Amino acid sequence: MSDVFADRKSALGRAAETISPAGAAHRAAASAEPLLLKTAQDALRLRNVPRWTRLMLALAARVTHGSLTVTLPDGRALQARGTQPGPDARLDINRHRLAKRLLLGGNLAVGEAYLDGDFDSPDLAVLTEWACRNGELDNTLMGKPWLRLLRRIGFALAANSRRGSRRNIAYHYDLGNDFYARWLDPGMTYSAALWRDEQQTLEQAQTEKYRRLAGEVLRLRPGQRVLEIGCGWGGFASLAAREFGAQVHAVTISREQHDYAQARIQREGLSEQVQIELRDYRDLTRRYDAIASIEMIEAVGEKYWPRYFTQLRERLLPHGRAGIQAIVIADRYFEDYRSTMDFIQAHVFPGGMLLSPQAVQQQATLAGLRVEDAFSFGRDYARTLHLWHRSFEAAWPQIRALDARNKLAFDERFRRMWRYYLAYCEGGFNAGTIDVLQYGFSRSA
Repeated sequence: MSDVFADRKSALGRAAETISPAGAAHRAAASAEPLLLKTAQDALRLRNVPRWTRLMLALAARVTHGSLTVTLPDGRALQARGTQPGPDARLDINRHRLAKRLLLGGNLAVGEAYLDGDFDSPDLAVLTEWACRNGELDNTLMGKPWLRLLRRIGFALAANSRRGSRRNIAYHYDLGNDFYARWLDPGMTYSAALWRDEQQTLEQAQTEKYRRLAGEVLRLRPGQRVLEIGCGWGGFASLAAREFGAQVHAVTISREQHDYAQARIQREGLSEQVQIELRDYRDLTRRYDAIASIEMIEAVGEKYWPRYFTQLRERLLPHGRAGIQAIVIADRYFEDYRSTMDFIQAHVFPGGMLLSPQAVQQQATLAGLRVEDAFSFGRDYARTLHLWHRSFEAAWPQIRALDARNKLAFDERFRRMWRYYLAYCEGGFNAGTIDVLQYGFSRSA
């Protein structure tokens, strides 16, 4: 896996620095020996540095894992080092207002400050991993209680009722198939890949993910009726029909994905085996031998988790199995996470919410389901995200051309949002703050 990340600084680093307003000064400072901040007092005594920035640097001086090198707008370089191994991250401050935004706004404010160009980094994923591994700093920066209340109100406004679900899904997936086709693999898969062999391409690793879910989790046999909840662009439905002989009923509430998947199934000659339907999974009434759902539960929302798991059980035949691929947040972070709105929930997936492993177990048990299998492959997701990020940057001129043709607002701010989103997730998976699992469920007796 290390080979995949070898070109990180040369590819992603160049992309980040090309848009930094203070890029020249930062590059010059990076080559000089930074001033070491051994204690918080070292930061507080800095001259000609605004008070909010000194406070932020004082917190950074409490680092325990790895190091953080900070370059100020005037080009000065500072460094805080921990005593434990960890990532070596870099933060290039373009505007001093970053510190106040971060200290008062917490996690969400960091992402929004990046969108506004207040800071850059040659490697956002490493910066995110550094922040995750120094969790005590993150706890300090979670924001004031009244800010948490405002963020909870934001959750309520983005709730996934039937109408809200369609709106929230359209916000992300209906950016256009042409947009996603520019940087996803040829199979158009937008979920974690699974590498069985280090030499496999991203497309091959995506197929391995589908194959494991169909063969090892669901144990599909020819002729079985399979429901897929949230079918994306049709990759799993196609494989389940072609390789396992299944009869697949796939549902989605994204018009863009529905149209693409339907055309794909027709093109592959699988129309007799696969039905793609534009429908909410909550409206289904028949039963199936197996149910698959790949990274759809993240969009359900906490209020609707019980309905989701109950529907899994009610739609399964007595002998049936359900296979869910889900991104989860570590149990120890769950309570803080659920009380705030992070960057992804605010800007990328409105209404989204991750479960924790414990929450998956609890929801399944309450719905009458038994967890039969739980396979973790979070590092593979980090690798997937890195490849997506690299592909996104390479395809940016083509993406901008789509904007010019269709007026889709694919501007520089949009680019920074996606850059931050992909790197933010990659860093979280590398740090182990979040993980991805394939769960297998059966009906309880």
